[in-house]
Amino acid sequence: MHTTISRRAGVTALLALAPFVLAGCGGSGGGSGSGGGGGGAAEHPSALDGTVGQGDAFTISLNDPQGHALGTIAAGTYQLTVHDDSSIHNFHITGSGVDDKTSVSSAETKTFTVNLSPGTYTFLCDIHPTSMKGTFQVK
Repeated sequence: MHTTISRRAGVTALLALAPFVLAGCGGSGGGSGSGGGGGGAAEHPSALDGTVGQGDAFTISLNDPQGHALGTIAAGTYQLTVHDDSSIHNFHITGSGVDDKTSVSSAETKTFTVNLSPGTYTFLCDIHPTSMKGTFQVK
């Protein structure tokens, strides 16, 4: 009987943690961060920092210089530095007039100048677009 209770407790704990583990595997989806997303004025961070495939992991993110995920930012011109740490992934950003990407075949750090106008922007790995993607808003 003691073994059955321990197994149930273990299974319950695993099921309770599953959504958090799975959310971590899906990349970054925008939302909170310096961009606010909460109805306040959109901010204009000094730069944007993208990262993909650190240690060949299936992760992708786009942050402000303080490491906050982008939610909503102000329209304008930004320097986007992408740290593409994997030769099995790439970082591809698209939206109104923007279509920049790193190479899949090599790890590299690349800087783009992007002019963001109002709208929704997507960043993703072209090889794994359903599991490695995120979006942010520009106002």
